[in-house]
Amino acid sequence: MDIRKQGMWLVFLLAVPAVALGQQSRYGRQADGAVMHGAAEQLFALANQARAEAGAPELKWDSALAVAALRHCERMAAEGPIAHRYGGEMSLTERAGAAGAHFSLIEENVAVGAYPAQIHDGWMHSTEHRKNLLNPEVNRVGIGVVESHGALYAVEDFERFVEVLSAAEVEAQVESLIRVSGIRIRREHGDARAACTMNQGLPARLTGGEPMFVMRWQSADLSQLPRQLAERLGGGRFRMAEVGACPAHSAENSFTVYRVAVLLY
Repeated sequence: MDIRKQGMWLVFLLAVPAVALGQQSRYGRQADGAVMHGAAEQLFALANQARAEAGAPELKWDSALAVAALRHCERMAAEGPIAHRYGGEMSLTERAGAAGAHFSLIEENVAVGAYPAQIHDGWMHSTEHRKNLLNPEVNRVGIGVVESHGALYAVEDFERFVEVLSAAEVEAQVESLIRVSGIRIRREHGDARAACTMNQGLPARLTGGEPMFVMRWQSADLSQLPRQLAERLGGGRFRMAEVGACPAHSAENSFTVYRVAVLLY
C-alpha cells in the first residue's frame, strides 16, 4: 500500500494600509530603489522582541529568504501599489525556493510606511499580520526593505525551515525510528531505493526477496513515522526492514519534502 504525505501550507494576506508616498522618511533623502539594510535589521529586532513578549520562539535570519524578500520588495517599489504578487511574477513559494530557501511552511507580510517602527506597529495591529509575525510554527525570517519616493517598502517572509539532508541521511533518520520497534535493519538499500522511485508495485529484480509490506510517503517532517507504518511495526509480524530514499515526486511550489520507501519482511 502506498501513502503519500505532504504537510504544506501557504498563507497570502492583505497588506496593512499604506502611508502617503510623499511622507518624508526618517532616513533622509535617498535614491529611489535604495536597499535599506539598517531598516531590515530594525524590523528583525522588533519582530524578535514582539515574539519574546508573546512567548514565541526566536526567529533566525535566513539569507536565502532575505534575497527572495528583497526581490519582491524591489518589485513593489517599482510598481507603487503593494501586493503579494504581480503579473508575471513567481508566487511566494516559487521565488523563495528559487532563492535557495528550504521550508515546509511559508508566510509573508508586506507594507509601505515612513520608518521601521511604524511598519512593525502596523503589522502588530493587523490581526492576520500579527498572527504571521508571532506564529510559533515558523522559525526563520528574511526581510527586505527598499526606499522609494520618500517611503519604505518592506517585505517580511517567515518560514519553518527544513534541513537539507542527503538520501543517506534521510535513510539513517528513518532507520533510527524503526529500530525502536526492535526490527532489524537491512544494510542494503537497493530494493527500497528502487521501490521509492515507483508509485506502486515493486522492481522486477529484488535482491532481498519479496517484502510482505511496502510503504511509500513524502514529508518534510522526519521526526516520526507515518501512523500506518508505526502500527505495522508494532504488530509483531515483521522481523526486518529495508529503507530507501529518492527524489520527491511532484513537490509543488518549491516546498522541501523527502520521499521514503520502507520494505518490511
